[in-house]
Amino acid sequence: MMDTIDPKNAKTGDEVYVIYNNPHTPTVSNVRAAEIVPHPKDPNALALFLNDTFHVIEDDDALFTSEAAAERAFQELYEEDKL
Repeated sequence: MMDTIDPKNAKTGDEVYVIYNNPHTPTVSNVRAAEIVPHPKDPNALALFLNDTFHVIEDDDALFTSEAAAERAFQELYEEDKL
């Protein structure tokens, strides 16, 4: 997928965009900016800092290089769900 960063290639300080699923309302998702930061409990790992919270970066997380790219992916996913 173009306009994405492989989580294995993420570097501290990278600004990325993600499609964030609201944990309190599972049917609500939106595009959010996040920063790649050192993991607070594992000095050998990185984390996403999103909504004032650290999130473990999973291998299958989609990290987008721009808000526009994340919005396009979001629209594609949303349109597929409507079919």
